[in-house]
Amino acid sequence: MSTVDTSYLNRDLPVEERVEKLLAQMTLQEKAGLLFQTMISMGPDGQLSDGDSVFGLPSNKEYLTGRLMSHFNILSAAPTVEAMATWYNRLQELAATTRLGIPVTISSDPRHSYTDNPLLGVATSTFSLWPEPLGLAAIGDEKLVETFGDIARQEYTAVGIRVALHPQVDLATEPRWSRQLQTFGEDPHLSSRLGAAYIRGFQGAALGANSVATMTKHFPGGGPQLDGEDAHFAHGREQVYPGGQFELHLKPFEAAFDAGTSQIMPYYGMPIGTEYEEVGFGFNKSVITGLLRERYGFDGIVCTDWGLITDNEVFGEPFPARAWGVEHLSPRERMVKVLEAGVDQFGGEANPELLVDLVRNGDVSEARLDISARRLLREKFVLGLFDDQRYVDVAHAASVVGSTEFVTAGEAAQRASVTLLTNTVVKGHSILPLGRGAKIYVEGVPAEVANAYGSVVTDPQQADVAILRLQAPFEERTATFESMFHAGSLDFPEDQLAHVREIAAVIPTVVDVFLDRPAVLTPLVDHTAAIVGTFGASPEAVLDVIFGAAEPQGNLPFDLPSSMEAVRGNRPDVPFDTADPLFRFGHGLRYS
Repeated sequence: MSTVDTSYLNRDLPVEERVEKLLAQMTLQEKAGLLFQTMISMGPDGQLSDGDSVFGLPSNKEYLTGRLMSHFNILSAAPTVEAMATWYNRLQELAATTRLGIPVTISSDPRHSYTDNPLLGVATSTFSLWPEPLGLAAIGDEKLVETFGDIARQEYTAVGIRVALHPQVDLATEPRWSRQLQTFGEDPHLSSRLGAAYIRGFQGAALGANSVATMTKHFPGGGPQLDGEDAHFAHGREQVYPGGQFELHLKPFEAAFDAGTSQIMPYYGMPIGTEYEEVGFGFNKSVITGLLRERYGFDGIVCTDWGLITDNEVFGEPFPARAWGVEHLSPRERMVKVLEAGVDQFGGEANPELLVDLVRNGDVSEARLDISARRLLREKFVLGLFDDQRYVDVAHAASVVGSTEFVTAGEAAQRASVTLLTNTVVKGHSILPLGRGAKIYVEGVPAEVANAYGSVVTDPQQADVAILRLQAPFEERTATFESMFHAGSLDFPEDQLAHVREIAAVIPTVVDVFLDRPAVLTPLVDHTAAIVGTFGASPEAVLDVIFGAAEPQGNLPFDLPSSMEAVRGNRPDVPFDTADPLFRFGHGLRYS
């Protein structure tokens, strides 16, 4: 093989020229490797990983030197910041040994809140902790969201994460949908404003060497799921628009384009009864090329959601490819259809050898690979990965990630997101805020935390007040992965309601409900002294509000339905469509 011309490393050249100089030297295999991004694991104590048997992941070395891949989303949390930064540098050192030395781009699902689901987000003890995006929507402050994005950017870049697999700007118009927690709620205007602010925080005014690129999802809007079932699973593959509101779901993406989002991820779902082809959006040329590329003029990277091509097995259970509408196609045919749709990268896939074979057999042209390779290489250059940003400073990372300043800001946002829904007046005084020092009975709150606010007792009969933290209801699903998604009825089980009523009959009872979905709270309102809603908040943050150390500042980011009958009558694509909601979007009480 001829000597490599390293002039693409000359940072004084324009980015486009550097891209062309590098692309001209790339083999078919090297180009194919660029078009894949999948999960990667970290080894212990900052070492390179030999693989992950649970998720069937190969070693880091196999990915980089065997399959010639250079885009990965980091699967797990590291025990320390230093370990994560050290691992990242070792990965880049390995990438530098390859023929062209193309640097690795690391991406991540959200890791700044409490969600711990390998398909949605990573809970970590090292990064600052904030409310979920739905909690940021409850606060509703664009400046705060941009500040969060900037803090997350600093923490991400410190350990080498350069692509955010977020924000999720889908509209939460189907109350049962399991993906609402990572959205900005039901209102298209609020979602548009906050989504744009989020992107500005991560990317800055323009994408550059200090940016984290955002992969805004899920185009053209993943909210209108039939019966609220999620498109990760075959029974949730259909997106429906009985209210004719397909266009409304595009509004937050239009704001994202204006804010300069670098990447887009289409959803798994397939549109039913629209002008578009009834196949999953990642396979959908009428959506990716016709709508995204041509109508909106988007020339950034488009990466599929994870796992459209290949069937897998995870936790010992089958996890079929999310090839909705094209299940009958072979993996080869699916790959061709994704490329024909106008997509640049296969998310959750790691088989570049199949793409190489497609080119060699004439099913895909090498020129088609070049189109996507240019976009992918360009972003690496713009992010400075070929230059000073290739490696991170481990000591700097340790001082930035989880710094006191950032942790304090996240805790303040958690308190601000707490939403006071009811506050009963007794003898001329509202039950909240509570006075410190009372005897308190708690469920769902660690006793050692509650003891800082009062005296914890184990018998409600001996308490002055009860504080119960509840999870919004959901139906248990049997498959391991699906059990991580909260779906189905929004009604609390009768035995749980009876338990709350039993306690509330003895003492004034304050209930906090984690509203990852809009629960039906109607049966609780008449029996409890106060109800608060939270969207990712520590016990300390909630108790600070309940005991008056902080003012409740949150407002509901969606309607709370009055009954499941109203939910079933809701049109999945239409916001604020449940009849006679118990509490409307924007509801939130204050103490003052």
